[in-house]
Amino acid sequence: MNKEAEKYLITLSDPRSPVSEAYRTLRTNLSFYSLDNPLRTLVVTSPAADDGKSTTVANLAVTMAQSGRKTILVDCDLRRPSLHTFFGLPAEPGLTNMLLDDDEPPLQETGVENLWLLASGPKPPNPADLLGARKVDRVIERLKEMADVILFDAPPVVAVTDAAVLGAKVDGVLLVISAGKTRREHAERAKELLQKAHVRLVGVTLTNAPKDDAISGYYG
Repeated sequence: MNKEAEKYLITLSDPRSPVSEAYRTLRTNLSFYSLDNPLRTLVVTSPAADDGKSTTVANLAVTMAQSGRKTILVDCDLRRPSLHTFFGLPAEPGLTNMLLDDDEPPLQETGVENLWLLASGPKPPNPADLLGARKVDRVIERLKEMADVILFDAPPVVAVTDAAVLGAKVDGVLLVISAGKTRREHAERAKELLQKAHVRLVGVTLTNAPKDDAISGYYG
């Protein structure tokens, strides 16, 4: 396991920790969100930068894969892609190559069984326009043929429109909030922007919450 994986992918580096258990609980909650119409495509985003969205979506993807579901993790943060570094993989080829060249998905093995990465690819000059194109709909349908769950990492909602544009194309959006860091007005603004874009906000998850020693002792 590379140093980035050890730093960000706690579900791999310390699978028995309370934090890893919290990610498994999140996985379970999402699985039960709509039994009649399961979430197969989910965008994970945050109100602002550095709220922990990429770490959250990567660890969620690991737990999805560990449950036996074929999972594809897609880096749609075309402005600040990072998922490839978590797994020690190259950023190219990736999503933008696929969109521009009509190629088959250049999926990369992550080293985690049932989990593949579709990296960002070269940074485009117009990410929001690219993510809003009809080709993205075809990409999503193609990925659904290849996996049970597709998770998309999208840029912060308040900063740019990418997440709202992409969120309108998938089954739902998960908003990541960082305790003690995310400003209330940013969280409220993010919710408002997503609602205006008519996306399905399936929930909010909290990162960086204070450790509860009474609970963590149970997992020692």
